[in-house]
Amino acid sequence: MFGIGKNIIEGAFNTTGDLAGSVINAGGNFADQISNFGGKKIKGKVILMRSNVLDFTEFHSSLLDNFTELLGGGVSIQLISATHTSALDSRGKVGKKAFLEKWLTSIPPLFAGESVFQVNFTWEDGFGFPGAFFIQNGHTSEFFLKSLTLEDVPGYGRVHFDCNSWVYPSGRYKKDRIFFANNTYLPSDTPNPLRKYREEELLTLRGDGTGERKEWDRIYDYDIYNDLSEPGDGRPIFGGSQFPYPRRGRTGRPRERKDSNYESRLPVVSGLNIYVPRDENFGHLKLSDFLGFALKSLVSTVQPALVNIVDFSPGEFDKFQDVHNLYEGGLPVPLDVFRNLTKDFTPPMFQELLRTDNDQRFLKFSPPQVVKEDKFAWQTDEEFAREMLAGVNPLIIRRLQEFPPKSKLDPNMYGDQHSKITKEDIKSGLEGLTIDEALNQKRLYILDHHDALMPYLRKINSTKTKAYATRTLLFLKNDGTLKPLVIELSLPHPQGDQFGANSKQYFPAEEGVQKSIWQLAKAYVVVNDAGYHQLISHWLHTHAVQEPFVIATHRQLSVLHPIHKLLVPHYKDTMFINAFARQVLVNSDGLLEQTHFQSKYAMEISSHIYKEWNFLEQGLPTDLIKRGVAVEDVSSPHGLKLLIEDYPFAVDGLEIWSTIKTWVTNYCSLYYKDDNAIQNDVELQSWWKEAREKGHADKKNETWWPKLQSFNELVETCTTIIWISSALHAAVNFGQYPYGGFIPNRPTISRRHMPEVGSAEYKELESKPEKAYLKTINSMLQTLLGVSLIEILSRHASDEVYLGQRASIEWTSDRAALEVFENFGKEVSEVENRIIQRNKDVSLKNRSGPVNVPYTLLLPSSTEGLTGRGIPNSISI
Repeated sequence: MFGIGKNIIEGAFNTTGDLAGSVINAGGNFADQISNFGGKKIKGKVILMRSNVLDFTEFHSSLLDNFTELLGGGVSIQLISATHTSALDSRGKVGKKAFLEKWLTSIPPLFAGESVFQVNFTWEDGFGFPGAFFIQNGHTSEFFLKSLTLEDVPGYGRVHFDCNSWVYPSGRYKKDRIFFANNTYLPSDTPNPLRKYREEELLTLRGDGTGERKEWDRIYDYDIYNDLSEPGDGRPIFGGSQFPYPRRGRTGRPRERKDSNYESRLPVVSGLNIYVPRDENFGHLKLSDFLGFALKSLVSTVQPALVNIVDFSPGEFDKFQDVHNLYEGGLPVPLDVFRNLTKDFTPPMFQELLRTDNDQRFLKFSPPQVVKEDKFAWQTDEEFAREMLAGVNPLIIRRLQEFPPKSKLDPNMYGDQHSKITKEDIKSGLEGLTIDEALNQKRLYILDHHDALMPYLRKINSTKTKAYATRTLLFLKNDGTLKPLVIELSLPHPQGDQFGANSKQYFPAEEGVQKSIWQLAKAYVVVNDAGYHQLISHWLHTHAVQEPFVIATHRQLSVLHPIHKLLVPHYKDTMFINAFARQVLVNSDGLLEQTHFQSKYAMEISSHIYKEWNFLEQGLPTDLIKRGVAVEDVSSPHGLKLLIEDYPFAVDGLEIWSTIKTWVTNYCSLYYKDDNAIQNDVELQSWWKEAREKGHADKKNETWWPKLQSFNELVETCTTIIWISSALHAAVNFGQYPYGGFIPNRPTISRRHMPEVGSAEYKELESKPEKAYLKTINSMLQTLLGVSLIEILSRHASDEVYLGQRASIEWTSDRAALEVFENFGKEVSEVENRIIQRNKDVSLKNRSGPVNVPYTLLLPSSTEGLTGRGIPNSISI
């Protein structure tokens, strides 16, 4: 036997294919011959992708697979009846095994990397409707099973199974893998023969909460954030303690010896191998393009090289043109010097960041949109204010409803933290209105980062960071734009927190040193906003809060459940990108700490802000009303009247929100005819209970959670989840490079405080204002690292699926659902056309602003790459 196997394998290596081809053809003919015996046959078509298509190092596996195929191991499938039970119990009757045929001589694939195989099933009279199937992988490596389609099933015609899952060798599983036909059933409507299978599959996905997870495991479970740091480095554990946090996916890795409360960390070079259920991992296209490995390369290879590069350069930017040179010529360091500084700079996917025209300069970045047409417009007050409405963090600005602004911090702990801005400070900028008139006419607004940062500011400033807690007051002008009136910079009192804040006010100026001081004041505001954006608006309020819903959905909602089918496209890649973020981005000394002012207190601050998190307030209409920038108005589109009419994020966002809500309403109404159906849905109720009590365990007692007892609550809940995964994440992610790629426009770090009159720093500000500005914000190293990071994060992958689209056109057999979804796609396209038209309206000054960058972040469609537009279905980067 082993001699035969050896000959076959050697033949595969040493011939042009004739030997292997003749043997396989013989096997195929034999399969055709045996298919003529027995009862009626029905044909099936299997589409899969073999692992050796994805990983060329597994060529030996494919050869062994050929050998086992000849011995009859192969891939077998057994149909399961949804209408007839077995003689032993209430489970559906299981048919005879059928094997994939012509493994190496399959018909031409539909897409690159896919293979199509034929399978012939022996059909037994009275088998009924095939509602599921078992599959066994007798090969030595895994494959990605895309679908099984049966043709001419007696009494039913065509039956399709949408699978989209990795299938490992059968020895890796305790039970055979099962897949269900793409029908949709509430638990109570499930055909009796399938009920046990449905329940058992969910039990498999939940696991038992023990052991270290392996790559072939399909287990979804919860854990706390105890994997970000090593014991003793000063960072706490997040979740289940005084530092509340959403739960993350459990890996079960061994605990640290020094402190068993901490989970051991993987080496950086193993970053892409962190456990998530395999179906939650990046697809092969995203892994094969530069997105997946570029992040890993940035940490393990490029970052150390950048540190050394600074040693070959002045180490600081002296003028804004030095920063522009990053986009116009690249770094003034010879590429061969860089190559000598790196030991293993080979990942081809990182070549995007190594654009070079010659060997004298390298790392030539793409020009960010904010400076593409005008190098200086970013410095204007109008652009500074516009980006609060149409930039990468348009979620913070709120209407000022009392003057002066008040703090909500506990005065017993922090003393007087109320603003010290006076009426005299701003009255000249109100265009003739009094303070009270401006308040009553809803024309005063504030960007307020004071309370979020003050409790941690003393700690932050004990590091190399020198930051302020900021408040910025703005006036809504008659032309719809915002005008900054005053910036207040505050520090903790030097004698202790209980003595309140030391605050100073800064005002717009257009010439002399006062202009330079005003530019610095705006920079301190943007540093606050950039840090809050990355840590809270982006990481916490999209990535982190969504992961519990991903886990709960897979644990409690069967793939047959209509809400599973509704939500699961909006979870693609989220668990993996979050796991990877824990490895290199939000971890101790990770890229976020190194490139943002919060430094080692970043995650601790996000835990502090999570205490105030409210799921309902992440829905756009509720958020706008809470911030006072909109009021309920049944006569207005979407039931809201915007108080800043030209608010691009809100205007476009409300259209997207309403379109999503209409789709969710129409879809859910197909399955839930009244509130009782929702209340009696055991899977749905278990899902929502677990998401609250386990996924967001530290917030489980909050009274604001929807009870999920009515149709309206279900629609609002699902709409909010989809909104967070798609449009909200797109709004705060894909504009990072267009606006922040030019660091002077959106600095993330401040290294020194405002210079005092008479100091050397003040004299430098008078004589060399650009140099003083650049010495205050990100250093050259921090700039290179930060810009490299956000250029990666702002890109769309080649396999992205956008709002209004599905990866599979046969995701359900329900024609009514397919029709509703088709209408949703059409409505999304119509929204896109209306956004494009609004961007052409020159009267809407906030749409493009002085920098002439149209607001495109909520345009649903996009191409691959750095586009500044596009709403992917899920949080996938």
